[in-house]
Amino acid sequence: MSANDMTAVEKRSAFSLAAIYATRMMGLFMILPVFALYAEGLGDTPPSHAMVGLAIGIYGLTQALLQIPFGWLSDRIGRRPVILAGLLLFAFGSAVAAMADTITGVIIGRALQGSGAVAAAVLALAADLTRESHRSRVMAIIGMSIGLSFAMSLALGPVLHAWIGVPGIFWLTVALAFLAMAIVQWLVPRPRVTRLRRDTEPVAAYFSTVLRNTQLLRIDLGIFILHMTLTATFVGLPLALRDQAGLAPIHHGYLYLPILLISLVVMVPLVIIAEKYRRIRQVYLLAIAGVALSQCLLVFFYTSLWGIAGALLLFFIAFNVLEALLPSLIVKFAPPDKKGTAIGVYSTAQFIGAFAGGIIGGIVATQFDIVGIFVMTTAMLCLWLFVARSMANPPSLGSKVVRLGDSLPASEARALEEELLHIEGVAEAVIIDEEGLAYLKVDSKRLDEEALDRYVLEDDMLSSDRDAAG
Repeated sequence: MSANDMTAVEKRSAFSLAAIYATRMMGLFMILPVFALYAEGLGDTPPSHAMVGLAIGIYGLTQALLQIPFGWLSDRIGRRPVILAGLLLFAFGSAVAAMADTITGVIIGRALQGSGAVAAAVLALAADLTRESHRSRVMAIIGMSIGLSFAMSLALGPVLHAWIGVPGIFWLTVALAFLAMAIVQWLVPRPRVTRLRRDTEPVAAYFSTVLRNTQLLRIDLGIFILHMTLTATFVGLPLALRDQAGLAPIHHGYLYLPILLISLVVMVPLVIIAEKYRRIRQVYLLAIAGVALSQCLLVFFYTSLWGIAGALLLFFIAFNVLEALLPSLIVKFAPPDKKGTAIGVYSTAQFIGAFAGGIIGGIVATQFDIVGIFVMTTAMLCLWLFVARSMANPPSLGSKVVRLGDSLPASEARALEEELLHIEGVAEAVIIDEEGLAYLKVDSKRLDEEALDRYVLEDDMLSSDRDAAG
């Protein structure tokens, strides 16, 4: 087997961990397109839009608060116990929501769902099970699973609502959580070594540096507003489709599915143009403008089925482009050894945005009706576009981690940094002495792979399939 090929362990790790991510995300998002309709029957009187928004978005708050601590805990006691405990919490929260007959009960259940915050631990386990040279590929597989599960959730939610109701969806989520636990127990390989990986995990000492980086803060603001917009939109959109556009809830999935499929097809060439032809800033600003325009269209056409369909198509094309570009921008702007910390802050901003979208969207709808949500999100997106215009042109660089040895003397590490910087295509190099790892920023089109390979100590994972699978 070539060193350029993924081992059986790496392939199994990538797809099994992607399955865990996908099942959990489906459990969180299947209620998104239907919950506002279901909530009307909870309790003796329909709950306010504010309470509905809180129920939809509360998972984001507990997820944001606990994802980094759970990741750190997994460094101390192991990845698998933390992931299994988190999935058990997720299952328990889903069961609480399924049995709830009041909006308060659902809010408690959704908060418990979010408290099973295993995202950071899953990514850390993926890093433990893959060589540095293949880690980006594995993370890309996991990232694609998230996008596909989100699309499936929006399409399946209305269909499942008609068949088994929202309580049935929550019970299905319980089953998905236990399926994910079975995958962890029997399909995910066992790592031979668990260690901190600075390219995937946050480091406490780096937070101040990351939070002072204005380019990264612009991206964090962006993911906050994007997910605030997503959650707020679905506080009001199902009601607009039913009450204003006259589309029966059972048919909502038939609207979402083709729109999502078309948006994924259109998104791919736009991302290729951004990355391959180095037009990332232009495509990025165009996508933000597209999301803002889609929300503006909803302000004026939320009573028309065709108006909503057109606005949603534009929204999801731009949304999917941004979901692909924003993590890429984090990689381009973050210092090479602080990428994991930057991603941790970014993910926290994303989850807080989901929470804010639910609660603010609900309050706005209570005070100004559904159209107020779209006015609010349009204003926030215009703010993002204004801030993003001053973003520096992102460098055409990616990250790369190479193993130089088990550990290096500090003097040797500094000398090696200088040598690595003289390799064609290497823009930045940081060596962590005790890890024997070099965190690099590289231009993949110019990188002299042959020169870099002379410094690399090949990981022995190529021969570790039996050990890791045990």
